[in-house]
Amino acid sequence: MENDIEEMLAQQNNHLAKLHQIVTDTIKEEELITNNLLNPPQEILNRGQKLSDKVARFGGSWKFIISFFIVLLLWIAFNSIALGRAKFDPYPFILMNLILSCIAALQAPIIMMSQNRQEEKDRRRSENDYMINLKAEIEIRSLHQKLDVLLEEQLKTLFDSQAKQLNFLIKIEEKIEKMNNKG
Repeated sequence: MENDIEEMLAQQNNHLAKLHQIVTDTIKEEELITNNLLNPPQEILNRGQKLSDKVARFGGSWKFIISFFIVLLLWIAFNSIALGRAKFDPYPFILMNLILSCIAALQAPIIMMSQNRQEEKDRRRSENDYMINLKAEIEIRSLHQKLDVLLEEQLKTLFDSQAKQLNFLIKIEEKIEKMNNKG
């Protein structure tokens, strides 16, 4: 009888040890994912990529818009007010239009390069999100399987303990009958 109880306790301790190991492994795996998300690998940029990022950042800022607007106003004001040879670009400001066209022609592809790199970053980030979601789904399935195994083991243990208890009751009943028959 004592051996049976010790055996049941040993089985339960084994089940708890397995669960503890599962939880420990899961926590370690989650830490790896968290570390990868918090500390992504550093991107190595060449000079052209750094320059395109700076141009795109400055070209899309209010600082650029306001300073460009001020330069245009000064250009127009000077060429409208200046006398004689001082006017280097008289009205209709053909030189200014040429410079604006050149700036636009150069700035657009540079900004597109920066946007393409950002799009690639976004694609990698979305792939990473997909992998995390897939891992979470696999973990959930794994947890369901583990729960099913635990329930099966608990039911088996419960049935075994009930069978042992029933045997004990039968033995006790037999002893009581023997005592009643003797007495």
